[in-house]
Amino acid sequence: MTEIKDAKNVRLFALNSNEPLAKSVADKIGLPLSKASISHFADGEIKVTIDESVRGCETYVIQSVSDPVNTNLMELLIMVDALRRASAKKINVVMPYYGYARQDRKARSREPITAKLIANLLEMDKIDRLITIDLHAAQVQGFFDIPVDHLQATQLFAKYVEERELGDDIVVVSPDHAGVSLARRFAEEIKAPIAIVDNRNDEVRERTDQEVPEYVIGDVKDKVAIIVDDIVDTGVRMNLSARALQKFGAKKIYGIATHAVLSGNAPQVLEESPLEEMWVTDTINLPAEKEFKKLRRLSVAELLKEAIVRVHNHQSIRELFKH
Repeated sequence: MTEIKDAKNVRLFALNSNEPLAKSVADKIGLPLSKASISHFADGEIKVTIDESVRGCETYVIQSVSDPVNTNLMELLIMVDALRRASAKKINVVMPYYGYARQDRKARSREPITAKLIANLLEMDKIDRLITIDLHAAQVQGFFDIPVDHLQATQLFAKYVEERELGDDIVVVSPDHAGVSLARRFAEEIKAPIAIVDNRNDEVRERTDQEVPEYVIGDVKDKVAIIVDDIVDTGVRMNLSARALQKFGAKKIYGIATHAVLSGNAPQVLEESPLEEMWVTDTINLPAEKEFKKLRRLSVAELLKEAIVRVHNHQSIRELFKH
């Protein structure tokens, strides 16, 4: 466990997207959250006021770009502008969930690459560093010309699987072909084989009327299957993957997703799915109405604390990626 050194000029700020996580990170570091006021004009414009001096300070702003996505993004951009104009020496953005990361390429004609637009906005706002967790596509790091620390929740979930003692007949499952690299990384961590749900429908994320995929590549019969994804949004893809694995004889089925977006009736979809449990992290703060019985939440606070402390101490963060 790494301790922060010479922290008298370090300031931690929490905006509105995930205050509980920010408070937990600050407690682990041993520093208080600095004071800032966020208010709205009558027409919805956001106003940020920093309530203490940050002149010459190294600042860390903790904000997930989650629902309400655009409000949280603007809060972040305005806060960074306020810090820069208040003569902060360094502005580091800690973004546990990088919103808009799913739009990372042109899949069709006349589409934007919004993940790159967000990178441009952050760089134009003159941030010095980005710390984030499990980007939807790792190449989003390349959209930046500043340091990006891309942390991964793999070890957190692997430790949880080990604690649960699920047995030796585990198989790690990718819900489609695009997610194989993530599934393989997790499978290597827990030393398990992988399988792939042969899902060929690109619109399954958005639609709710899909049929169960007809094929699963790999052996899942009589095994404990763990479906691994980076985001669970509508819950449809996770549900359909679980039903496919059930059809092919999986003994027990669990779901993993770093970022619990859980839009619309996703909690109900997942609660009624064949999943035993759905494991997520707290990169996104969930209101009480999105909680459900099968949900298990793991905290990334220790991971973020280690990253922030190591960045401040000018230490390598390579240790955070070791298997």
